[in-house]
Amino acid sequence: MAHFRVFTFLLLLSNGLAIKLPENPNPQPLAWWQEDIIYQVYPRSLMDSDGDGVGDLKGIESKIDHFVDIGVGSVWLSPIYESPMKDFGYDISNFTNVDPIFGTMEDFTSLSNALKEKGLKLVMDFVPNHSSDLHVWFNKSIHREGKYEDFYVWRDPKGFDDQGNPILPNNWISSFGGSAWEWNEVRQQFYLHQFVAGQPDFNYENPEVLKEMLAAMKFWLDLGVDGFRLDTVPSMFEDQRFLDEPEDPNRPPESIPSDHGYWLHIYTYDLPATREALAEYRKLLDIYSLSDGRERCMMVEAYVNPLEKLFLYYGTKEKPVAHFPFNFEFIKRVTRNFNGTDIVGVIDEWFEKMPEGNTANWLVGNHDQWRIASRFTPEDVDAFNMLIMLLPGSMVTYYGEEIGMTNANISWEDTVDPAGCQAGPDRYQLFSRDPERYALLSNFSN
Repeated sequence: MAHFRVFTFLLLLSNGLAIKLPENPNPQPLAWWQEDIIYQVYPRSLMDSDGDGVGDLKGIESKIDHFVDIGVGSVWLSPIYESPMKDFGYDISNFTNVDPIFGTMEDFTSLSNALKEKGLKLVMDFVPNHSSDLHVWFNKSIHREGKYEDFYVWRDPKGFDDQGNPILPNNWISSFGGSAWEWNEVRQQFYLHQFVAGQPDFNYENPEVLKEMLAAMKFWLDLGVDGFRLDTVPSMFEDQRFLDEPEDPNRPPESIPSDHGYWLHIYTYDLPATREALAEYRKLLDIYSLSDGRERCMMVEAYVNPLEKLFLYYGTKEKPVAHFPFNFEFIKRVTRNFNGTDIVGVIDEWFEKMPEGNTANWLVGNHDQWRIASRFTPEDVDAFNMLIMLLPGSMVTYYGEEIGMTNANISWEDTVDPAGCQAGPDRYQLFSRDPERYALLSNFSN
């Protein structure tokens, strides 16, 4: 049955009448990000060069010939910055240095140079929404020092209960479950964390935040980085009224009030000011591109519905935002029991609704989603890889998909992903991203 489904949707793809591809009366030479395979590497589990059990920069460098052999044009690294690893690199304590677990700045330079020698581009993750609670900025904010006093989102308690405990400012829930507010005894206020408590949210209402983050991005651009993937951008701004969020009438039936998916996040997600700030990041990249003629690319992660709202992240000709927001439609809408018509429907809708002058993009997985072979079947892997390479637009793939890697079987005792840990032993498998992040390293490193 799997082979029949694969044949069906590839047959539909090859039929020019089946998919309504856009016409381009004035074709222009393609930029690297429009024609390359963009290959995502999760550094912790690609290749361990020193035997400490964690992948590293030297390990990635040792696999460059493999990247070349499979036709990769650019390598995108998940976070390698200094971090206490409460969210495994997405909690950043220094935006301008490499964490020792991955190596040194010299290792980074060596990797960057080695990639360029092979004609490959280097893309880095960038996390604009929050830092680690161990960042020096957060410590200064706790102590109300200068411009850092309002660098993060702080709120007074609603009051105090009978035991003298501070009452939460509102009902906002973290993406990993539980309240998005954490009490700080020193400052005597709550701070917002839309992810783990060790990831305090920046306050983008304070213009100093954007200035500091642009400076951090400039640091890596000066080292020759070719582009950035910006993480979880819709969470960057919050409604300043700090109202309770309503229940989602279409919430998953198994969800409970402490789950992020139980609520509609109308006050904490996808606010218009987000795209205004992102346009400033894009402007910085465009300045570098114009200065030397070497185009830098900006990709953004935005799980936003419907497509018309997602497409706002392209921006406009006058004020561009991302070169593209990631297209998660194959992940969100194509289930294990898919057929060729399902595939064609996703493709047609994207091309029909995408604003003129922009570039489509295609992916089937990443570090937050089950691997293709586990989400569908091993027989479907090659077909999905062919599909996203044949379609017009940018192609993004996750390391190991080219060899059909499967999810790892992670027990509760071995679970480290905070999304899974927060859910507890009975529900961790519903939320943990460990299986796709630590998926059979031996398959790849031998």
